[in-house]
Amino acid sequence: MKALQLENPKVWRMIDIPEPKAPGDGEALVRVHRVGICGTDVGGYLGKMPFFSYPRIPGHELGVEVLEVGSDVTNIKVGDHCAVEPYLNCQKCYSCQRGFTNCCEHHKTLGVMCDGGLTDRIILPARKLHPANNLKYEQAALVETLAIGCHAVDRAAPKKGETVLIIGAGPIGLSALEFVKISGARPIVADLSDSRLEFVREKMGVPDTILIQNNESDLSTLEEMTNGQRADVVIDATGHNGSMVRSLELAAFAGRVVYVGISQQNLEFPHAPVMHRRELTLMASRNALSSDFARIISLIEDGTINTTPWITHRTTFDKVIDEFETFTRPESGVIKAVIELP
Repeated sequence: MKALQLENPKVWRMIDIPEPKAPGDGEALVRVHRVGICGTDVGGYLGKMPFFSYPRIPGHELGVEVLEVGSDVTNIKVGDHCAVEPYLNCQKCYSCQRGFTNCCEHHKTLGVMCDGGLTDRIILPARKLHPANNLKYEQAALVETLAIGCHAVDRAAPKKGETVLIIGAGPIGLSALEFVKISGARPIVADLSDSRLEFVREKMGVPDTILIQNNESDLSTLEEMTNGQRADVVIDATGHNGSMVRSLELAAFAGRVVYVGISQQNLEFPHAPVMHRRELTLMASRNALSSDFARIISLIEDGTINTTPWITHRTTFDKVIDEFETFTRPESGVIKAVIELP
């Protein structure tokens, strides 16, 4: 059976792997139909993702079809279309026991710390499959991206009437935007790319954007938009250490700052004049919870979340090696690329 493997950063290989065995207790055999490409995959390709190890078969944003289930599986059945929750948690550690399965102490993400779905068929824990029979496979593959934003916004808990500044208009920032809109808070989106901000305005229906200049004008623009108050919530989806540090300066007094992007570098910020004086709350947001997946599937089904604008690029399994580098370049206009498997 063919699979696509990142042998090292920027080095793809088409490899042969064994056919999967029959599913055991609590498992399911699935056929992979669609694989979404996200910032984690791009970071793994570029060698910039801190949790990525090599060689690795990527693929964690998956739209799949259930082919066979273990004898004790009841949450899914053969023929179901499913979104995959790719966060493999141990179910035993202190975090898991308290329900924080997204930050299991022994966590592994498919396609990052263990091999993922860039192949024809894989065995998965059935508990990580969420039926999505009313969605297209490519919509099911979007659920995980949306779950990341969902969890980040839940961490921030914005209220109606508050202002939420999202820094970074890539897929994770846009996924957070979907849930800020649902919360009733006022979103403002900031990015270095004018084309991405144009996408936010025209496709996502959000008029308030800031083209980052990396100078004092960014703060003054935000203050003009907020009557000098700055943002009640700042969600940084860039993974850039400079942006993450600066995000504290853009938060209002008693504001909340959520880091959903990941940086390998240390962050240094002024404590007394910024963190302490404003009594800011600083939070990390990692992965998502199982309940987020069912919620998102329902929101797509009822039209609350429109996935039509999301997928800007498509490719096929046999063209990934030649075309993947294109998806790493913002000037290509890529928001979300999806790989189609036969």
